[in-house]
Amino acid sequence: MTLPPAAPPAGWRLRVHESLGSTTDPLLRLAAAGEPEGIAVLALRQTAGRGRDGRAWDSPAGNLYLSALLRPGGLARDVGQWALLSAVALHDALAPDLPPGALLSAKWPNDLLLDGAKVAGILTDSAADAAGRIEWIIFGMGANLAVAPAVPGRPTACLARPGQDAPDPRVVAARLLGAIDHWRGVLAAQGFGAIRQAWMARGPAMGQPLTMRDGRSGTYAGLAEDGSLLLAGEGRVLALSSGEVGGEAR
Repeated sequence: MTLPPAAPPAGWRLRVHESLGSTTDPLLRLAAAGEPEGIAVLALRQTAGRGRDGRAWDSPAGNLYLSALLRPGGLARDVGQWALLSAVALHDALAPDLPPGALLSAKWPNDLLLDGAKVAGILTDSAADAAGRIEWIIFGMGANLAVAPAVPGRPTACLARPGQDAPDPRVVAARLLGAIDHWRGVLAAQGFGAIRQAWMARGPAMGQPLTMRDGRSGTYAGLAEDGSLLLAGEGRVLALSSGEVGGEAR
């Protein structure tokens, strides 16, 4: 069932559903059919949500499940930079609802942590044309507003606190779309360097120990100019353009 629309920022077409399998699936079909950018789908719950590398994403009612379609153009190799932009936007959308004294931080490449526990994640789908340019990007963004579903091997958190109402997903969704617009404007005016700096301001502390899922370890040395993760160790600095950070020392 489609619910009455929320109030998205100008230029966005937001479709709100009581329940969907996945908010990304209808956008994949629309993107393939040539739908113009600026359409977003919000579900109040998902029955077949998915995360990075095909992992299941538990999607109970009360959390944020939003996917958004962009057609920004540019080179396909820069999709990762747009993913970092979406993480900055999601950080800004959640920040007004943080519990007092809580720390919200970005984890490369696609998560947000609340006091070190996973609170949000982003899944990026994209397509390129024959010339190697971006045809479309879909950001699938989830955030634990009311409930913190268990994730094997990882602590999780949500924004809600006992005795308090959780943030309204529709309000957070509208705020998030506005934040995407804001940072897209920054990217157009100032280039990716401004997005890189914004992500680093929200990311780990310099020198923080990091371990990748593939076992490589070192200390966080920032982001390279193209958005790659810089991992320092054994007298050298590696620029990692793929992979996932595992455990993080706090």
